[in-house]
Amino acid sequence: MELLGSERQGVVDICRRMAATGLVVGTSGNVSVRAGDLVAVSPSGLPYEDMTPDLVGVHRLDGTAVEAPLAPTTEMPLHLAVYAETGARAIVHTHSVAATAVSTLVDVVPSVHYQVASFGGPIRVAPYATYGTPELAANVVAALSGRTGCLMSNHGTVAIGRDLAEAFTRARYLEWLCDVWLRAGSAGAPRLLPDEEIYRVVEKLRSYGVKRPDATPGPA
Repeated sequence: MELLGSERQGVVDICRRMAATGLVVGTSGNVSVRAGDLVAVSPSGLPYEDMTPDLVGVHRLDGTAVEAPLAPTTEMPLHLAVYAETGARAIVHTHSVAATAVSTLVDVVPSVHYQVASFGGPIRVAPYATYGTPELAANVVAALSGRTGCLMSNHGTVAIGRDLAEAFTRARYLEWLCDVWLRAGSAGAPRLLPDEEIYRVVEKLRSYGVKRPDATPGPA
């Protein structure tokens, strides 16, 4: 295996980290990374412990297989649509428990913490559509407009980044935010931050901390 070797290894590593951190159960969720006009994407239905780089497929941006021993994730239309419509270079899709629960309750993730700002503003919940369909892909693309993550109603999450590490970190923060809101809500009525405060923090994060030269605003 030569084509996109490091990218394919990265997909395997992130899939296993998702399983280890509880962001997925079984073979749920999927991962991809873009390199130029090619995409390395996790295969469909393969247990993460059995995944190896040579089993991670490489496809063109139109979905054509270049080097793919197995069928790609059923969410391939979603991945390709996000790459076509955003500047994402990596996508992490999870079925994490807290975020999936929240996706059944609200249309926007409640702003219980200013960490919401690290996604570019209030985090939307994409309307439900059957998995693997163009309708779901379109709903997710709309929910990601101006954002780096979203929830999928009655389904899970999508997080994007400039690389796999960034997308994975955002997926973990999405789960954390949703867990905080669920815990607070179980004890009472959480205080929520207004949108104007979230957007104020969005601006502050643009110059927060010490970053590598090509980094995007990160979590506080």
